[in-house]
Amino acid sequence: MDMQVPSGSMADLINVTDAAKSKIVELIEGADADIEAVRVFVSGGGCGGMNYGMTFADSPDKRDHIFSEDAGFRMYMDPVALGYMHGAEIDYKDDGVNATFVFNNVFQSVGGSGACGGCGGAGH
Repeated sequence: MDMQVPSGSMADLINVTDAAKSKIVELIEGADADIEAVRVFVSGGGCGGMNYGMTFADSPDKRDHIFSEDAGFRMYMDPVALGYMHGAEIDYKDDGVNATFVFNNVFQSVGGSGACGGCGGAGH
């Protein structure tokens, strides 16, 4: 799949809510000294759809987009992940029982609904 990588500032490419930014800053500050950012990744594909997540990063790769703000927020995203995440929103939800990052509107850049027509069932 030849995916064109968008360019621009973070606000032009993805929306990271204030709640998600605050939690990312908190996680980075609480991590080991060599951790400088979180990395957004995209994996999988096929009928199960894509998986979106985050992990700690100690340094950027040379092809990464680096998103940072003065408040300690720093996020890396490689061109493939950015291609899938363009137009998406990263949010953080904590209802007192479950706390998790949520990836909204992740199909905006590549089209589709998340359903798999060849699996013999409704959307996943």
